[in-house]
Amino acid sequence: MDKVVSTAAEAVADIPDGATLSVGGFGLCGIPAVLIQALLEAGTTDLEVVANNCGVDDWGLGLLLAHKRIRRMVSSYVGENREFARQYLSGELEVELTPQGTLAERMRAGGSGIPAFFTATGVGTQVAEGGLPWRYDSSGDVVVSSPRKQTQSFHTAEGPREFVLEHAIVAGFGLVRAWKGDRHGNLVYRNSARNFNPLAAMCGRVTVAEVEQLVEPGELDPNEVHTPGAFVHRVVVLTPEQAADKRTEKRTVRERV
Repeated sequence: MDKVVSTAAEAVADIPDGATLSVGGFGLCGIPAVLIQALLEAGTTDLEVVANNCGVDDWGLGLLLAHKRIRRMVSSYVGENREFARQYLSGELEVELTPQGTLAERMRAGGSGIPAFFTATGVGTQVAEGGLPWRYDSSGDVVVSSPRKQTQSFHTAEGPREFVLEHAIVAGFGLVRAWKGDRHGNLVYRNSARNFNPLAAMCGRVTVAEVEQLVEPGELDPNEVHTPGAFVHRVVVLTPEQAADKRTEKRTVRERV
């Protein structure tokens, strides 16, 4: 039951080339930066990453991207990373853009054993009808595009309505960051860091959590646990320096008056 491992390098050592990862975080908030760095140092490549976004050019998943370690991204928002745009438009990176709520539900469904679900989001657009560019070639021509998805009409309180079928996501490995965790893998996230982390933890077949504070079993109030230990397989305890190393994606301040 003690899931604590000594180092981040040990925690990610068995992630193979070509693996699919679900990664927590929103922007730079709540990202498993230490595990990402360990994966970079391990040299793991040809990765498919499921995450809301891909960090920035010099931090988070952006580091893996800059070193050409990511083959494919399933994401919702990618607008803050110039290298991401360059690789995508030049045909070096395949990208499956997904509505944010749909991405979250696909990950949650994968962790809940639900293979697929219907949603109204995307009906009447290329999300449902297909044709979204997934991969370009070096000349800027689309060589892989999204397929047409199944749609079906359901009766709702407002009358008949069209819905589109979305498939769940199950990743080989999940990487998340928590504020507190115990040796059994129960996790608590702090404030807005509770974003995609619970979902990334759920849909990973093997989930690794880096935690800022390790507590002993029984110290966490069960009512405050966000991710039960059943979803977590390894726990990496951060040093105070690692826990404090957090970056701000954008900082906006008012002018002094």
